[in-house]
Amino acid sequence: MGRVEGTVAIVTGGGSAGMGRVTSLLLAKEGAKVVVGDINEAGAKDTAAQIVAAGGEAVAMCHDVASEEGWADIIKLTLDTYGRLDILDNNAAMFIAKPLMETTTEEFRRQNQVNVDGVFFGMKTAIPAMELSGGGSIVNISSGAGIVGFPAAGAYSSSKGAVRLITKSMALECAQSQNNIRVNSIHPGPILTPMLEQGMDDLGGGDEVRGMFEGMAPLGHLGEPLDIANGVLYLASDEAKYVTGAELAIDGGFIAQ
Repeated sequence: MGRVEGTVAIVTGGGSAGMGRVTSLLLAKEGAKVVVGDINEAGAKDTAAQIVAAGGEAVAMCHDVASEEGWADIIKLTLDTYGRLDILDNNAAMFIAKPLMETTTEEFRRQNQVNVDGVFFGMKTAIPAMELSGGGSIVNISSGAGIVGFPAAGAYSSSKGAVRLITKSMALECAQSQNNIRVNSIHPGPILTPMLEQGMDDLGGGDEVRGMFEGMAPLGHLGEPLDIANGVLYLASDEAKYVTGAELAIDGGFIAQ
């Protein structure tokens, strides 16, 4: 307990019943005050209410990660409420399960707005706030599909590949600035979240589609949101004080193949 005691964290996509909510709850359990952002305001408020009910501190707001103005608003809320920012979990994402040749231009651009622009805006606005607090940790949620090709969702894969490399670039910029901010990425494999469930439905659903995703991981089953949340907690904590520019695969062996 207390691995991030005294810190303040922003979790995007924190209203989802998947990785965002579980990560928010875990960070709060370990001592962080959490600002829960989600385009689904009701979901964000529900996550914050669960944290408060468990004895933690949290606030929520409607937050569109694809909006630069929205990022200015959530940073302002964080500093006005808690006076500092130590952790940013860029978790919010969009997953459209379509082969690239069937993906529309609008779908391709929208996934990049959420998955790539959202991470860019998040880091650009959070870093000055973290510098005021003496440093911090940024965790960008990429994907195993951001390291290897994924034929069922080429646009998603390309966007997550961009997250992988923008993470490394920003890690180096922060290291050169000596601002005590670490930047790392997590690369989940197939994790059973509402987003993945929707993706499986988009591909036709049923046991065959689920079996395809389960079979992606040599361990033979889907991961759980807590598997990713534990990785975020590690990278956010002082246990990872010498870790920056790294990519942490939590994927059941998916990219080892």
